[in-house]
Amino acid sequence: MTKPTPLYRFLELIPGALVWGTFILAFSLSFIRPLWVVYFVIAYYFLWLLRITYFIFYVFFSFYKYKKAGNTDWFAKIQKISDWEKLYHIIYLPTAGEDIDVLRTTFNSLSNATYPNKKMIVILGGEGRMQDDFLPKAEIIKKEFEDKFHKLLITVHPDGLENEMKGKGANANWMGHKSRELIDELQIPYENLVVSYFDSDTCAHPKYFAYLAYQYLTAKDPTRLSYQPAVNYNNNIWDAPAAMRVTAFGTVFWLMAELMRPDRMHTFSSHSMSFKALVDVNYWQKDIVTDDSRIFLQCFFKYSGKYSVQPMYIPVSMDTVMDQNYWTSFKNLYKQQRRWAWGVEHFPYMITNFIKDKKIPLYKKFKFAFNQIEGMYTWATAPILLFVIGRLPLFVVGLGEQSSSVIVQNAPFVLEWLMGFSMIGLFVSAFLSLLIIPRRPKKYAKGKYFVMLLQWILLPITFVLFGAFPAIDAQTRLMLGKKYHLGFFVTPKARK
Repeated sequence: MTKPTPLYRFLELIPGALVWGTFILAFSLSFIRPLWVVYFVIAYYFLWLLRITYFIFYVFFSFYKYKKAGNTDWFAKIQKISDWEKLYHIIYLPTAGEDIDVLRTTFNSLSNATYPNKKMIVILGGEGRMQDDFLPKAEIIKKEFEDKFHKLLITVHPDGLENEMKGKGANANWMGHKSRELIDELQIPYENLVVSYFDSDTCAHPKYFAYLAYQYLTAKDPTRLSYQPAVNYNNNIWDAPAAMRVTAFGTVFWLMAELMRPDRMHTFSSHSMSFKALVDVNYWQKDIVTDDSRIFLQCFFKYSGKYSVQPMYIPVSMDTVMDQNYWTSFKNLYKQQRRWAWGVEHFPYMITNFIKDKKIPLYKKFKFAFNQIEGMYTWATAPILLFVIGRLPLFVVGLGEQSSSVIVQNAPFVLEWLMGFSMIGLFVSAFLSLLIIPRRPKKYAKGKYFVMLLQWILLPITFVLFGAFPAIDAQTRLMLGKKYHLGFFVTPKARK
């Protein structure tokens, strides 16, 4: 791993400096110029209301497409396309200690696909440092599922290779190289292979691969696209604690809204792409934490900006965070959210590559850089400004000479009015969450639905504890330097 250049190191400082600069300035001015901060807070609340408004708009339209995609017979559609049989799916499943029941559930979801299983090549990759745990599970999976697919390849990623971080990306990189040997042996053209990169607990919708095949076969240039599905955390959603469910749904609805704006999207979590593009960029980067979104940027810069995301309004479902007790579950949830927030590591990578590549249009560079830094900044600051610091200047100014001014007298009412309207987003999320979750298990009474609605009162708390705090943590670590950088955290998967 090479030492970062002075420019790269300077760029690592920017996200954290913006966040802490905002907090220090807002706190200081609350005492020095409280009225200024009151004006700012009112303006910020108003902008937040606008964001909630377009969030609701995008989520509703995305949900409409989500339901429509789930009710469409995509396999019947692709059968009308000539030479559709040439297309194969290759599914990568890196694993590190997951229980055999988790793996079995994932493989069952693959075998239940409406796309022919014999057009699927599945790669299950374990870690060499955990091979005593992995190999017996791999043998069970091989015995139960090998005859269902075109090929099932088991790989073991050696421990201690140079220039690697211990994490999913390094394992996936090894899987990519090993699978290429198999593909070359089978003599399948790279353009006829579409990759799905899944977490080991990912259960794809039965129509996912048929829908993906339709998207791939009808795209103008399918090898220059990543295919991003809707992401659910439904596998154990009825069993998980309320705070975990609310946080999980926050991610679900954020991504559903983003699907309506593919021009600003990166890949996230489980996604798909062409094997040709994967080979062109030499597979997933093996020395970073957020390899699932970095692979999009690798392709974006490989093709000088001529690469984008194609939204797929069909779900893949994973486990929400849950462990044997609440305290451990909360710690794991925080670590998972911090790992996702570590996507801030893309900012210096992005800017340095923008500087090098003169072929990418300036407007596209600005748009991607702004979306990256604004998204990370808002993630870290919005909950604190809305629920914590936003109230401080009102308290301070109420004690001073300006307490009788019209703006000071009316500010609390204006803020309550704006926040009240913003709560519409909460009600929409609560309503849609009931339409997305799987059928209620028989072991739970019907009253559990009421609990599922009532849990949304936790949103302000989870918004701060498992939203802002992990993001601040991640951006601060990036700012402080290599010593404080994150390693890869494998989120434990537990089910009842």
